[in-house]
This record gives sequence, structure tokens and C-alpha cells, in this order.
Amino acid sequence: MIIAPSILSADFASLGRDIEMINGSEAEWIHCDVMDGVFVPNISFGFPVIKSVAQMTEKVIDVHLMIVNPQNYVGAVRDCGAHIMNVHQEACTHLHRTVQAIKNAGMKAAVTLNPATPIVMLEDIITDLDMVLLMSVNPGFGGQKFIDGIVDKTRRLRSMIAESGSKALIQIDGGVNLQTAPVLAEAGADVLVAGSAVFGAPDPAAMIARLRACGRL
Repeated sequence: MIIAPSILSADFASLGRDIEMINGSEAEWIHCDVMDGVFVPNISFGFPVIKSVAQMTEKVIDVHLMIVNPQNYVGAVRDCGAHIMNVHQEACTHLHRTVQAIKNAGMKAAVTLNPATPIVMLEDIITDLDMVLLMSVNPGFGGQKFIDGIVDKTRRLRSMIAESGSKALIQIDGGVNLQTAPVLAEAGADVLVAGSAVFGAPDPAAMIARLRACGRL
């Protein structure tokens, strides 16, 4: 199981310290949630923060754009040092074009589905994707309650990927903790984004190790 701590829940007054914790942990990725206050009802941080994070780590930088017109920022995301660029299906009028632009920029292409968006929306593009992110809360804020129906949605997405021959990973974001992680692993998730569960723990590095171990249960 790949664990991607979300720095949305980090202490921005001590961000360097929190990145050093991730560097010394079993986490393989760092998840960066970019919010514009338009696509989602919140504003988080932008490209200067992502660039600073990338300069402090050798972990995979996973950038999740919860913004309108994400296709306009492919070059900016790449220039920040991102390895994965993740856009919402709901925000892209020409999704295939955006996915190809991400790949042409040298990054892996991921697409996110909101909780109410069915997986069939990706049926005709699944073989072009490196990852699908299923939101297990409504995007915009950390610390929300996990939506139980996402477990079955994960299973159905796993079947779609297998039947299509796609190599796409399945990532889950929202309400990930020690109770939901084993269930998601069993359903077929490959990557878990964890924010509050990690940065709210007394020992964040130990929590990352415990979440990662859920994939071996």
C-alpha cells in the first residue's frame, strides 16, 4: 500500500519539519491539494508551496488540482517538480486532451471522481490513465467523515481496470484512517491519501507505517 500524506493537514508554520518527518517515514508520496475557492468551497495553497516541498524531498510529488480549467496549468505543475498531475473529470470539458497534455509534459496522468460521479465516466479513457482517484468525502475540506459507498465503488473500478487491461492505480482520498484503510485495501485500493489521520496522530511516522501495513493484512 502506498501512503500519500496530504500536506493540507500539515502545520504550515513548521512545514519544513513536517516534510522532514515524511522524508524519514515509510510514505512514498506527498499529496498536494490545490483549491481555488471556485471548483471547491475552499482555498488552500499554490505553486510556490509545491515547489518548496519538491525541493525538500525525494518523495513522489502528487498534485491534486481541485480547480476550474486545470488544463491551463500543466506547465506550471510540471515546473514545480510534480511527478503526478491529478485533475477532476468534472472540471475538464476535453478530458482526453488534458490527459495527453499531462503525459506530454512528462508527468503521470490521474483523474479524480467526486463521490456522486459514476465510474462509467472514465470507461472510454481508463486505458490512458496512470491513476484514478476516488474521493471518499466531498472535496474542499479535511477531516470529513468517510462515505461508505466508496468501498463498493472501489471494487467496481478495480473490475473495470482489470477488464480493460488498464494499468491504472486506484487512489482514495478522504476519511482514511486505521478503520477504513483495511477495508479499502481489500476492495482493491493501491494508494491512500491521509491527512488528519497522519498529522493529528501523536506519532505521525508511526501512523504512516500502520496505514501502510494495512495493505498486507
